[in-house]
Amino acid sequence: MSDLVKTPMQYLDKATNALRDLGLAPAKTEDAPINALLEQISELDQDKIAVIARTLGQASVFNEVVREQTAAMDIGSRYQDIAHGFNSIRDDAKKMVDQISDGKIDVLERVTNAWMKISRGDIADRFDKIKATYLEVSRSTKDQIKREAIILEAYRDFRGALKQAEILALEVLKTAEARLAASKARLDAAAGAVSGFSGSDPADRARLELVRDEELRAMQNEDKRYQIAKDLSDNLTISYNTSEVVMARLMQTTNAKERVYAQSVSFFSTNDSVLTALKASFTGMFGLHESTQTLEVMKEGMSKSLEALADMGDKVQEAAVRAGYGPTIRADSVKKLVDSVVNFQEKSIAIVDEMRKLSTQNSAEIRDAVEDGKRRIAKLIAEGKALGVNG
Repeated sequence: MSDLVKTPMQYLDKATNALRDLGLAPAKTEDAPINALLEQISELDQDKIAVIARTLGQASVFNEVVREQTAAMDIGSRYQDIAHGFNSIRDDAKKMVDQISDGKIDVLERVTNAWMKISRGDIADRFDKIKATYLEVSRSTKDQIKREAIILEAYRDFRGALKQAEILALEVLKTAEARLAASKARLDAAAGAVSGFSGSDPADRARLELVRDEELRAMQNEDKRYQIAKDLSDNLTISYNTSEVVMARLMQTTNAKERVYAQSVSFFSTNDSVLTALKASFTGMFGLHESTQTLEVMKEGMSKSLEALADMGDKVQEAAVRAGYGPTIRADSVKKLVDSVVNFQEKSIAIVDEMRKLSTQNSAEIRDAVEDGKRRIAKLIAEGKALGVNG
């Protein structure tokens, strides 16, 4: 045997140790369902069956780990973030050109520009984000390639153990075939003894029939063991050869990923200066745009302010001259006040005369009423009808 070929346990231990070093090996494994079948053929060769059982016991765990890890090794959609970053920079540059095509920027365009800066960030920030995303993807890819290499190597070792298990299963099958053939020979001999019995003693014939039946039972058990051993060897052969094709595809995928990673690193390393130049150019262009529009707004604002000063200055100054050199209190206002005073005086005299007459008249009416009352009381007293008279 070549020195490169290891024993089944060496292959298996190396594969499981690789998973353990990655922290992927489970702390405890459950018995594989096939163990119950292997127990039925353990008497064919206990040592070989024990090795096969251990190999298949690790198979489900190892395969599950490999499936989970390879399924999780996905760069994802971060490339879309990079594409979106470049697209947003180009779109904003195009909008800038469209805005200055009419020579002015309206309120809506100003609001749009402000929102663009708040929501997307500065151009320099976006270039930095593109670079950071690329480096993040690159680190992830490198880690994935490293993990895939370890898992692939471990899987190769495990497949070595699987192949050794196939060899052992074929040897067990050979033993099962020999035992089945021997059992069939004994059964044929026992059946021949029964069919060739010429004696007259029923007990002797019954003994031969019992031997035949037991040999038939033993042959059936051997046949059952043989079929289990045959299924085992056939499926191990199928498993090894089928996984060979699947692992070849995974190896192609890993190799392609390594090539893409190498090209990506080379491209970025040699074109980082281009990305920096783009960042500086776009940032400078947007800065120039802002400076240009600031100057235009300043010029337009000052021009309109001068026009407003010209329009408003004449009116304000004319009003000031009129106020400074014109009359203070209007004559019509004074005349109105004089008329009001005179009218009040005239009305007051008339009211005084009227009130005096009313006052005199009122006092006379009071006097006459009192005198009338006195006369009436005096008359009543004279007639003796007043209160307190006559007792």
